[in-house]
Amino acid sequence: MERHSIFKRMRSSLVAVCIIALNASSPSALSAQAHALPDFAPDPDTAWTPEFFDNFHPPASGPGPVIQDRRFPSFQTGDGQNTDRIADLANGVLQSWVIEKLRMTNDRVHAGKIPFVARERCWPGGVPGFLVYALLLPIRFFQTPTAIIIVNDLYAEVRHVYVNEPHTKSPKPSWYGESVGHWEGDELVVDTIGLNDRTSLDNFGTPHTDQLHVVERFKLIENGRALQATITVEDPGAFTTPWTAIQRWRRAADQPLVERPCEETNATYFGFDVAPIPQDETPDF
Repeated sequence: MERHSIFKRMRSSLVAVCIIALNASSPSALSAQAHALPDFAPDPDTAWTPEFFDNFHPPASGPGPVIQDRRFPSFQTGDGQNTDRIADLANGVLQSWVIEKLRMTNDRVHAGKIPFVARERCWPGGVPGFLVYALLLPIRFFQTPTAIIIVNDLYAEVRHVYVNEPHTKSPKPSWYGESVGHWEGDELVVDTIGLNDRTSLDNFGTPHTDQLHVVERFKLIENGRALQATITVEDPGAFTTPWTAIQRWRRAADQPLVERPCEETNATYFGFDVAPIPQDETPDF
């Protein structure tokens, strides 16, 4: 039986999904929407390159995300890869079991071992980890009045946001949960629930429970040259209080979507003694 990455079918269906979404409304409706609301995708080759490559930035004030322990500065390679990620355990939002999980990861790094990072083993990024999943690679939007598809170029990770729709009563937990969106002036507000507890919130490995609730506010800034997301995270099973994080991207033109598969054959661990690359043994036909 031929073995396939679980993302092979996701990649092969990506184009079809985007075409369906883009044709969900008439051209006149799309034109009216473009005049009324900010357009994060004026053409198919517009993408957004991350300004904060590997992890979130804290807000100007108030509780924020896990950041690098300043006693152990992180080194960034030429391709944007951060090494020696050491989480600051003094963050007051962390419950004791979360601190212990992060301490175990820190100990691995101190011992010279390589901790688990979702993108490095072809696992989904989850929410809000999706927003810091891809180092220097961009995200892009396929936008209509009724649905918005957000694609992270690394491995074609896909999120669906249903516009002006309520949450279902009890969504089944999944990797990217159930995202519904609405516009508040010039901000796209995305509310996500129904997330499983198998993802990390960032590249430090910050865990969460299935009580996770994430609200992302996307807004064009700097006269449309940049896009900013203000992310609010609430999880009473993992954190003492809701906290806020910031991610920002720069507009990049002439950036067509390129296939970047995460191959199952890339299984020579080189010290990556962590989760194996996911595999799908079900034939496509």
